[in-house]
Amino acid sequence: MTVKRKKLILVGNGMAGVRAIEHLLKLAPEAYEITIFGTEPYPNYNRIMLSSVLAGGASLDEIVINDLEWYRSFNITLYTGHTVTSIDTAARTVYTNKGVTAAYDELILATGSNPFMLPIPGTEKEGVIAFRDIKDTEIMQDVSQKYSKALVIGGGLLGLEAARGLLHLGMDVSVVHIHEYIMERQLDEAASRMLRGELEAQGMKFLLKKQSEAILGKKRVKGLLFADGEMAEADLIVMAVGIKPNVELARSSGIEVNRGIVVNDYMETSLPGIYAVGECAEHRGIAYGLVAPLYEQGAVLAKRLAGAPTEGYAGSVTSTKLKVSGVDVFSAGQYNEQPGTKALRFQDETEGIYKKLVIQEDKLIGAVLFGDTNDGAQLFSMIKKGENIKGREKELLLGLEADALAAPKGNRLEGMPDDEIICGCNGVTKGTIAEAITAGGCTSVGQIKACTKASASCGGCKPLVEGLLQLYAGEAAVTVKEGICGCTTLGRDEIVAEIKRMKLTTVKEVMHVLSWSNEEGCPKCRPSLNYYLGMLWPEEYVDENESRYTNERYHANIQKDGTYSVVPRIYGGVTSPAELIKIAEVAVKYDVPLVKFTGGQRLDLLGVKKEDLPKMWEELDMPSGHAYGKTLRTVKTCVGSTFCRFGTQDALGMGIRLEKAFERLNAPGKVKLAVSGCPRNCAEATIKDFGVVAIDGGWELHVGGNGGVHVRATDLLCVVKTDDEVLEWASAFLQYYREQAGWNERTAQWIERVDLDSIKQALESPEERAALVERIQKTLSLTTDPWKQIVNTPELRKNFEVISLPETV
Repeated sequence: MTVKRKKLILVGNGMAGVRAIEHLLKLAPEAYEITIFGTEPYPNYNRIMLSSVLAGGASLDEIVINDLEWYRSFNITLYTGHTVTSIDTAARTVYTNKGVTAAYDELILATGSNPFMLPIPGTEKEGVIAFRDIKDTEIMQDVSQKYSKALVIGGGLLGLEAARGLLHLGMDVSVVHIHEYIMERQLDEAASRMLRGELEAQGMKFLLKKQSEAILGKKRVKGLLFADGEMAEADLIVMAVGIKPNVELARSSGIEVNRGIVVNDYMETSLPGIYAVGECAEHRGIAYGLVAPLYEQGAVLAKRLAGAPTEGYAGSVTSTKLKVSGVDVFSAGQYNEQPGTKALRFQDETEGIYKKLVIQEDKLIGAVLFGDTNDGAQLFSMIKKGENIKGREKELLLGLEADALAAPKGNRLEGMPDDEIICGCNGVTKGTIAEAITAGGCTSVGQIKACTKASASCGGCKPLVEGLLQLYAGEAAVTVKEGICGCTTLGRDEIVAEIKRMKLTTVKEVMHVLSWSNEEGCPKCRPSLNYYLGMLWPEEYVDENESRYTNERYHANIQKDGTYSVVPRIYGGVTSPAELIKIAEVAVKYDVPLVKFTGGQRLDLLGVKKEDLPKMWEELDMPSGHAYGKTLRTVKTCVGSTFCRFGTQDALGMGIRLEKAFERLNAPGKVKLAVSGCPRNCAEATIKDFGVVAIDGGWELHVGGNGGVHVRATDLLCVVKTDDEVLEWASAFLQYYREQAGWNERTAQWIERVDLDSIKQALESPEERAALVERIQKTLSLTTDPWKQIVNTPELRKNFEVISLPETV
């Protein structure tokens, strides 16, 4: 007899709520029919890693915790881009802003929190934002391309991470903080001052003891006025001054609300069948903002929903282990001295190490570590257990590795309680890791990472994971060489060599023959294998659309609201009145909300509906500018000798020739070219992947530039005399890059890895250059504009509608 499943709705697709669902699926996989509503147009992602995305250290795909396939595999109905606006608690029904109505038997509110915006004049101005989600990250990245000065209000962790990301983006950044030292909630004054010194050495500036009074400017922000009458200029102001629980939905539904949604020890709200978890919940008067307590709440809630025994949630003693702009810091408990306490300190400014222990009645009640945080987990365990440390104070201060402790690392980890959080980013406990090793058969850090997600984010917990592996696996523990992703131990060169040797021709075949641990692959390896196969077998290989990133599958850039950006190719930035009229007519017909000139001298039609994409391209009848792919993006030009009195060569003609030669070229990373008609370099050719600069009687060819997050000036490859030689060397260089670089490796990174001299040596032979040119021309001859295929093939147009990103999964 089939038992009817109860309907469970989760409002909020964030880390806390989805973690509760993960636990529930393990405890009672068939008990509920699950529906999830998320306001953002993305699957569940790791918000902690947004600072890495901002700084360019990670992509959106890399911070996704559960991809769309995960929801499908558990038959979860996911509504992305939907905000639940009201709840009929009597009828047990929720309603969204897009007209969806859904009934529930049990309801979880995981609405998270909202950024707190200072109530000062001017917060509505353009250029004033918070730092809370992917949308904010994208705005900061966009602003950094156009403006130079940024102010971050808030000297806490979030503010410093935002500031560090903006520094990476090339902005002049100052942190404004009302307190006399930064991160006062996590660090004492001595550790804070050491951290400030490290950050100032990285280029960050600080305006401390400053109270913000008003934001200056007309439409767009121009500066910030302080209460003392001083002013700081700014093109961008990021507010990172705190968060407040998002309780409006609960309040309007008649659920008891204080600062957060009031819950009991079982995460139950004041109304039956409704629960709350995460930053929106208030338990025993406390609303937690750290990951570990929220995951603990989720585990209790899952047991409650599954009918499993649970003692309930009793609150959390919190600790903070962070990496702030590359600097390790840790704090736990009561780390500032109070009456009746005593403090022990160790400070070595040469090595950048600071340690402080706060003791009361022979018990450790607080600790601060700076620079060396290896002992943090053990100290935190002592704080939680209220362990008596009389006689061991100095040994603890000097480090748990000190001889005086005479305790091997394994024994200390063995004494750690099972509920101790090892991986703060993903809320993984010691007990979970131990079970993965002893019961799950994990014998390497990579396997533990794949099984539990421990060390999968910032990597700061990897030494503890390694220690637990040695403790529980013993001699069975193995050190596994890391491959291109967690699915394989093989690196790029090994994979390419095996594909050649065994003539492997499909992604599935590569994974099967080369013994992938995950037979379906992952978002890292599937696109890379798809590229390597296409690069090696351009005539035989059929590109796998499903192995490409979202933007490449839909041939347009998805925007924060779920619409798309269409960028037709405009060769060398040169257009005509007739072409402009056609673009304008299409933009009017399809109600395009914004048409913008890009930095690459093209027109960007933003806000296009998904269903309009094929029809728009058909009516534009222009090649795609490939603003979405790992391919040739643009060839930026100046007017050169055609109009400019300083021009020595025809930059326009050369730029158009290069762009027409290499459009549709698939590459390991995106490729940008530029041609300047004289050494004044108005087209900025010396920060492009391949830059051409005119000189008297010839051209300088530059390679390996990058104008993005990590700015890199080009290296001079060679000097040539004729236009044909420019095309020859560009072809040879780009094909050599295609064949030798790793997937997702830009030319700047590739050249720094392999050294310019080795590239020059590979290209110096006319015969080798000719062979490379022949191979790239062969590849290009087999490519067509993707929109031509979609427009001219009814079946493809039909398929496009099917594979487009859905609002529900």
